[in-house]
Amino acid sequence: MSIKHQFKYPLDAPERTLEHREIIKNKLFLRKLYLEWYAEFSKEIKNNKNGIFIELGSGGGFLKEIEPGVICSDVLPLPTNDLSFSALDMPFEDKSIDGIFMIDTFHHIPDSEKFLSEAQRILKKGGKIIMIEPANSWWGRFIYKNFHHEPFYPEGDWKIPNAGPLSGANGALPWIVFERDQKMLAVKIPELKIESIKYHTPLRYLISGGLSIKQLVPGFSYNAFRLLDYILSNISRQLSMFVTITIKYQ
Repeated sequence: MSIKHQFKYPLDAPERTLEHREIIKNKLFLRKLYLEWYAEFSKEIKNNKNGIFIELGSGGGFLKEIEPGVICSDVLPLPTNDLSFSALDMPFEDKSIDGIFMIDTFHHIPDSEKFLSEAQRILKKGGKIIMIEPANSWWGRFIYKNFHHEPFYPEGDWKIPNAGPLSGANGALPWIVFERDQKMLAVKIPELKIESIKYHTPLRYLISGGLSIKQLVPGFSYNAFRLLDYILSNISRQLSMFVTITIKYQ
């Protein structure tokens, strides 16, 4: 029996994103990992209980179940969305949003500068963008370049081909914009300041099998691998697969 998931729909079809959502919700390792990532968003919400928050690229996840007040959105028209729109043209008034959340979304946005300018437009002073993205670490590069279907080009620039909402990608884009080109970012969009960059999660996503293959270990081992992830990412960020980047509008 194949350990690979057999998808019914092509990668850029809305139905494929809903297939991804069911995998994330029902695979124990993935669901728990997303719950941990959502907890980072919940902390920001608790700090501003009356704030207005949006999530971009919500389609594959289930943040709405954890934080019902968040406006969940996707570029694809999905029944799970509150709103459907492009991150390059967001339907919000100037200085009206307190926070923007993203998981594995930034590296699919075709024009980083245009998105960040648009995000700056809608964010209130003190508002934040919190994103969880692929890490351009030694371990991350090895995994993403050799075992992942998406392109991973650290030599790339701030734009990617607009091939499709999921097929268009560069996993190294967050590193390019927020680390390699920090000085350029400060010139292009000076009001957006990098608050923190935290590398993490060396193993759990990989062991979960991601969206493509079955989970590789029993569910009861999750906490052991959580501890191992914590130890490894504190030994060296070069062992991480993911990075959490927080940007603040000052």
